[in-house]
Amino acid sequence: MRKSNAEPIGDLLLRYLREEGLETPLNQHRLINAWADVMGQGILQYTGERFIKGQTLYVQIRSSVLKQDLMMSRAMIVRRLNEHVKAQVITDIQFY
Repeated sequence: MRKSNAEPIGDLLLRYLREEGLETPLNQHRLINAWADVMGQGILQYTGERFIKGQTLYVQIRSSVLKQDLMMSRAMIVRRLNEHVKAQVITDIQFY
């Protein structure tokens, strides 16, 4: 017999993560790991360290030419990364 106050486990886990302050760090981790999937192996081979500070993703790019190309596509990259993790995690990207 099913109780009337039963909730899906996914909803309970999400609420728990929010209450414990773990949702944002989890989404940040997922977004950093999504870089390879969203950008592809061609760009990944020139990518170094990646980290998030505030709502800005910092990405080390080892090619100055690629860095310039990516700078022009920042808004699209931000949108695609946020869509990939299904959350608004970052608002900007800085390449260094």
